[in-house]
Amino acid sequence: MIQPVILCGGSGTRLWPLSRKSFPKQFVPLIGGRSLLQLTLERVKPFGQGQARPETICVGSEEHRFFIRDAAEAAGTAGTIILEPVARNTAAAMALAALHAAPDQKLLFAPADHHIPDIDAFVRMVQAAAPAADAGAMVIFGVTPSFPSTAYGYVEQGAGNSNGGFAVSRFIEKPDAQKAQQLLLAGNVLWNAGIFLCTAATLLHALEKHAPDILAACRKAIANPARDGDFLRPDAQAFAACRSESIDYAVIEKHDNVVVFPFSGAWSDVGSWNAVADLTPPDAAGNRISGNGSALAAETTYIHAPTRRVVALGTRDLLIIDTPDALLVAARSAAEQVKSVVAALEAEERPEAVVHRKVARPWGWFDSMEAGDRFVVKHIHVKPGASLSLQMHHHRAEHWVVVRGTAEVTCGSETFLLSENQSTYIPLGEVHRLRNPGKTDLEMIEVQSGGYLEEDDIVRFDDSYGRVVPLDTAKKAA
Repeated sequence: MIQPVILCGGSGTRLWPLSRKSFPKQFVPLIGGRSLLQLTLERVKPFGQGQARPETICVGSEEHRFFIRDAAEAAGTAGTIILEPVARNTAAAMALAALHAAPDQKLLFAPADHHIPDIDAFVRMVQAAAPAADAGAMVIFGVTPSFPSTAYGYVEQGAGNSNGGFAVSRFIEKPDAQKAQQLLLAGNVLWNAGIFLCTAATLLHALEKHAPDILAACRKAIANPARDGDFLRPDAQAFAACRSESIDYAVIEKHDNVVVFPFSGAWSDVGSWNAVADLTPPDAAGNRISGNGSALAAETTYIHAPTRRVVALGTRDLLIIDTPDALLVAARSAAEQVKSVVAALEAEERPEAVVHRKVARPWGWFDSMEAGDRFVVKHIHVKPGASLSLQMHHHRAEHWVVVRGTAEVTCGSETFLLSENQSTYIPLGEVHRLRNPGKTDLEMIEVQSGGYLEEDDIVRFDDSYGRVVPLDTAKKAA
């Protein structure tokens, strides 16, 4: 049996403004209303055939734990979610998964942010490589190049073996345009897809040989993990001491038994807006439109417009990415430089570098529609059966108006129901809670008023999602 391990880390800054550090690209509903993580989980489900809910291991950050769980539920999979206290790159993430798994278990390590539409071809490729993994090889997968890309590393194929794979002659860093063209003409290279297959024991032995310090830190971190349902939390202090390095540099490029299997199907790491644009069919002028966009007298222009109307007039070779609080207009030739925009915004301490106007929460989401001096207006969406924490605020009062569904409101010692078009007032300093007791979504408008309206003015007394802050700490923060 092959057990999938989905690597859910990464900030996805090259897809700003849609992807941001608080909501990276692997969690964004990017293709057909589904996230890349959900599509990845669906892609690996065939390896769990015969199980009621295929078991996977996901490795991601504490901050994104509920995004991971939501994607797993949407994909119909289940398993363990290992939460990294801090980011330490793929070598450490894979080590945690291998230490958690049975030694003889074949593990398929797959990034959460790739798009591979042909599931059957992907499954056949992995299954064909299973004997090599059983024989002790570190198996990597390479994509047959379709153009001389400068964005990917390359793998040069050596001698073939009886399993259909090839020995790896060498790894080639991301080349310049001239070198990429030469590699393509040579005809014996593949793009390194960053997907791996091996037994847990093979990976652990390779780490012991090539990166013993990483293995030792991860072994210590996961020796006595904290469990919270499907969440597994390694020791934060031990894991923070781990060196940060990719599995390629730490192990793969040093190992003596690496086999590559070619994949000729469609594949994208969705690593830039050009890659996203290529997922949308072009019109006769080469324009690609996603959402509510129009291109007039334009050529080779990509428009991503999920909400308001965006019109491109007389443009050429442009990327136009619209979100409610930020707009990116870039030359297609500058797509790889978008991360520098994020760095500049971070230097200016702009919130748009990190968070969206619409913010996901484990219970649903809120959208800060309007803000002014001493007030904020939010659209709040609560999933059926979900509830916000029992909380209070030191510096603001709130007015709630239900616009859809039914709300159960706790305000002080009272608990009561509100239906559509009904409202209530939460005084400053009053302990309160909002819950959706129904089977349909709850939507409401919240108007906050007061002298300080930031999200850190929350003291939680009880919470379904483990976010309670000790009261003395909360008082100091206030």
